[in-house]
Amino acid sequence: MSSSTAPAATDALRHADDLADFVASSPSSFHAAGEVARRLETAGFSRLDEHAPWPAQSGGRFLVVRDGAVIAWVAPSTATTDTPVRIFGAHSDSPGFKLKPKPTTGRLGWLQAGVEVYGGPLLNSWLDRELRLAGRLVLDDGSSVLAATGPLLRLPQLAIHLDREANDHLALDKQSQTQPVWGLGPVESADLLAELARDAGVDAARIRGYDVVTADAARGATFGRDDVFFASGRLDDLASVHAGVVALERTAGDLAADHMPMLAVFDHEEVGSGTRSGAAGPFLADVLERIRLSLGADREQQLRALAGSWCVSSDVGHSVHPNYAEKHDPVVQPLLGSGPILKINANQRYATDAAGAAAWNGWCAEAGVTSQEFVSNNSVPCGSTIGPITATRLGIRTVDVGIPILSMHSARELAGVSDLWDLARVAEAYFRG
Repeated sequence: MSSSTAPAATDALRHADDLADFVASSPSSFHAAGEVARRLETAGFSRLDEHAPWPAQSGGRFLVVRDGAVIAWVAPSTATTDTPVRIFGAHSDSPGFKLKPKPTTGRLGWLQAGVEVYGGPLLNSWLDRELRLAGRLVLDDGSSVLAATGPLLRLPQLAIHLDREANDHLALDKQSQTQPVWGLGPVESADLLAELARDAGVDAARIRGYDVVTADAARGATFGRDDVFFASGRLDDLASVHAGVVALERTAGDLAADHMPMLAVFDHEEVGSGTRSGAAGPFLADVLERIRLSLGADREQQLRALAGSWCVSSDVGHSVHPNYAEKHDPVVQPLLGSGPILKINANQRYATDAAGAAAWNGWCAEAGVTSQEFVSNNSVPCGSTIGPITATRLGIRTVDVGIPILSMHSARELAGVSDLWDLARVAEAYFRG
């Protein structure tokens, strides 16, 4: 970085470096939830136990973790029974591979990991890169511990000499050609779970269950002319999670607001969100109800609070790709480095409407950030995210936003450094109101 770099660019680069640390500490959804909680506890938030009574939710900072999901909020000292919330929503999981039962496999002298495809990864992007294993181990006493290896696995690609047409038709069989190697020797002499147990400092014989996924082992990095690009695994959607954490950290001292800032991070978005820790589950509704009950709200007051609330659902979207321009709308073409995006879909795959667009543009103006719009090419089906789910479950006003990226669902995705910082700045303006 040259000495002439503007202060705003310097802030953005610092933010990207902090994001690289955050992603490295969050190789699984469980680690991500734990890292969010760790950072917010350092910022003065108190962790609440779902099994215990909650204190009155006024004049404090609180968080609760459920598996790979976490919800944190600031309750201003002026909070009443119908004080609205401003939710910044994101998700902690990413496409990849998950360990199957009996994961220690192999043949022909190779040790391999038995994995199942999780979500919709770009399979070829996982080839020829070092991978970690990470997740939670549940022990014989019912306790859970987090575990994450260093670089351990690799999916080696077949040499071009053995498939001369590979560049014309590369397509991986999801069962036979996606089982990574992690060692040499007879299968009966090895135990893949022991590698995780060693990291967690527990006896492998005590493991009774596990939720373990793969993650790219390489740290996120900036590159390109003037360091405008940031590449990392799990930007979908840790880029949004990190932006929300940074914004909540920066606004946590503002307890005299007329609303409650809230960060809601869900698991399992990549597989439909239909779990107890997913956006389609009861987690957010449960937390909101318990907050209201702690304030003495009756049912009518709870509904009034929801009617006055907002949810900004933040997930990545597509930047226009210079090599595949025909895949994008011919007019609406968001570009890396030109600001966060407002996501729009006529069929409500995104929850944005006119009121949401106006509100989002207002928050961007307040933050001094330029926003872009995203809409799909009519011939290319549109994805979805947690926004419509949250709007449907709670009836809360919701707008879908994010940052533009390339290589979505790759093992290593590409974002614009300035966009990452701008998203956090808008989230902060949104929380401040």
